[in-house]
Amino acid sequence: MSKIFHRTLLTGLLLGLLAALTPAAFAQTQDGNILPVTEAYKLSADAGTPGTLKLHWTIAPDYYLYRGRMKFTAGPGVTLGEAQLPPGEKHDDPYLGPVETYHHAVDASIPYTVAPGTTRLQMDVQYQGCHEVEPKICYPPHTEHLDLPLPAATATGAAPPVAGGALAAALQQLGGTQSSPLPPEQAFRFTAVAQDPQHLLLRWTMPKDYYVYRDHIALRLKDANGLKLGAPAWPTGGVVHQDAQLGAVTVYFGSLDLPVAIEGGAADRRQLTLEASFLGCQDGGVCYPLMKRDVTVDLRSGAVANGVTVPGTPATAGNGGTSNTAAASPPGPLQTSLFAALLLALGGGLVLNLMPCVLPVLSIKAVSLLESGENPARRRRHALAYTAGVLASFVALGLAILALRSAGHALGWGTQLQQPLLVAVLACVIFALGLSMSGVVQFGASLGNTGAALVNRGGAAGDFFTGVLAVVVASPCTAPYMGGALAYAFAAPALDALLVFIVLGVGLALPFLAIAYIPALARWLPKPGRWMETLKQVLAFPMYLTVAWLAWVLANQRGADAVGLLLVAMVLLALALWWFERSRGRGPLRHALTALLALAVLAPLYLLAQVPATANAATVQEGTVPYSAAKLAELRAANTPVFVDMTADWCITCKANEHTVLDGAAFRTALKNTGAVYMKGDWTNEDPAITAFLQQYHSPGVPLYVVFPKGGGAGRQLPTVLTTAMVTQALETAAR
Repeated sequence: MSKIFHRTLLTGLLLGLLAALTPAAFAQTQDGNILPVTEAYKLSADAGTPGTLKLHWTIAPDYYLYRGRMKFTAGPGVTLGEAQLPPGEKHDDPYLGPVETYHHAVDASIPYTVAPGTTRLQMDVQYQGCHEVEPKICYPPHTEHLDLPLPAATATGAAPPVAGGALAAALQQLGGTQSSPLPPEQAFRFTAVAQDPQHLLLRWTMPKDYYVYRDHIALRLKDANGLKLGAPAWPTGGVVHQDAQLGAVTVYFGSLDLPVAIEGGAADRRQLTLEASFLGCQDGGVCYPLMKRDVTVDLRSGAVANGVTVPGTPATAGNGGTSNTAAASPPGPLQTSLFAALLLALGGGLVLNLMPCVLPVLSIKAVSLLESGENPARRRRHALAYTAGVLASFVALGLAILALRSAGHALGWGTQLQQPLLVAVLACVIFALGLSMSGVVQFGASLGNTGAALVNRGGAAGDFFTGVLAVVVASPCTAPYMGGALAYAFAAPALDALLVFIVLGVGLALPFLAIAYIPALARWLPKPGRWMETLKQVLAFPMYLTVAWLAWVLANQRGADAVGLLLVAMVLLALALWWFERSRGRGPLRHALTALLALAVLAPLYLLAQVPATANAATVQEGTVPYSAAKLAELRAANTPVFVDMTADWCITCKANEHTVLDGAAFRTALKNTGAVYMKGDWTNEDPAITAFLQQYHSPGVPLYVVFPKGGGAGRQLPTVLTTAMVTQALETAAR
């Protein structure tokens, strides 16, 4: 942390010195050669969105702003969240070293809350920039005071979004507590399916306390060639609602299933495009502008089509909506039956045992089974406790996903590793297990009892803890067959979704259950002996490699400062464990020192949580275009084929695909030959735009690969495990 403070202090001193040494340059301001600071950087503010302040700087030609010199200070009754700033242009400043700057324009978004009774949003915005051509000068830091009226809905005082707070927000909504309004794409999910070529079923799905107006739903077919829609068959269940503007109206809370007939000869049509416009509100909160969604419905396959926001409507502006050319209507996950999803889940869980992120933890279980020797009862106890830990973890994950889904939020597979603090804690836990395997410390009578110190007797707690850890570290991996099962689980009814997660756990635990309960397999285990101590120590090194990988992930999320703090935490942890081992059977003073050393580990972890995020790696890679919905729409409008790659640094499957396919010469040649653009979205840190894209394609997480053809049309979603031939063929098809 001292390094960050010293760097910030040095930056301020150098910029101040540079400004002080250029009085002649500042004198030219009066001559008109240098603009006043408020004309060089024109700041405008928009507080129209409850809970979020949007800032925009228009930057004059030949001027730039420093990203790292922006500072936001709250006024009375206002609490600010972390400012969301886009990555800047990276270059080496001759005085300041590596910096990020903005040219032309920049937008910032700042979440906030207000205390009860606060009626004005007051805050100070400080920024600093330079003139980059002769005369080259840097302005001193400039502060502007904002005093804006608050929108009415802000009086709820909803908490600003913070890392790791999505589950709490979801549970708050489930409890009926008023919260900040959701983006329209999350608040009102619209899908359509063809029951047969003459009948459609339209569905609106909304979180608790959101509703849609019955008499403000308008439907029409686009380019229908004589076809038209019949009168909607409004279902029962509408609620008479007293609207302040419209009087007594009928609304639907939670969901609306609306059957609509197609009039005319649709039997020879393969697909139709439907436009739906509607109004909706958050009960006791805000009402949304008119929303429009386009869906392309396959009349023959019965595939579910998702609503895509129509460009230019109020619902799109400022909410990250994508145009109907920017994304295609992906196939619905519920085309998979429950039985097929369970088979995929079982296969995916089995193959997950072979994935590199899981193998280090499984070494703990392998040694515990070897130590069981010829004692079948001990083997069964080990396997059952481990299986209980695996299943409990998968059930907890499934319940969390269902809670978030019902509240309109999203939780993807592996997204817990978007939280740097959790990455650091996980690295420390695996580091401690590695030290145990190396013989530095023992957490019980054998390696199979790792974690048994969590309770006072028995080794079952250690086996249960190993099962929990296996699920946590498995999340960055997506085994073959898991994609379809997870996509089904993320959209299926609650009981079906939980069943899929349970079967995933059964697949992960099945090899150990088989060894424990099938004597013929157990006989394959070698006899215990002195050689096992050497095996334990050898298996510690995959654990250390896992720690190195987690440190690399943390470096991409929070930079070198965070990695330095993690190393300090691990050194303190090693010291605490070493002293714990030396203090066995000694007096209470030695145990008190062990507790103090363990508490000291928390200090660098706390400082690590305060380190700001770094720019996503995808924005600086040569030959790629960073993902944005607007850029994708622009490329599609220009009839350019696009290969969209949604990835993350913690995703092992993503990195395997990059190493074997996407970083290869054959892929680059295919891009060149087809004229396709490689667009990459980095989900290493939380990114609502990428989350929305994943939800649109029913993807439970990354990787997600979609190839968009030139000339419009539906995007083609590729499997999670790629081959060069598969990608080349998809690009060639998209370019035709």
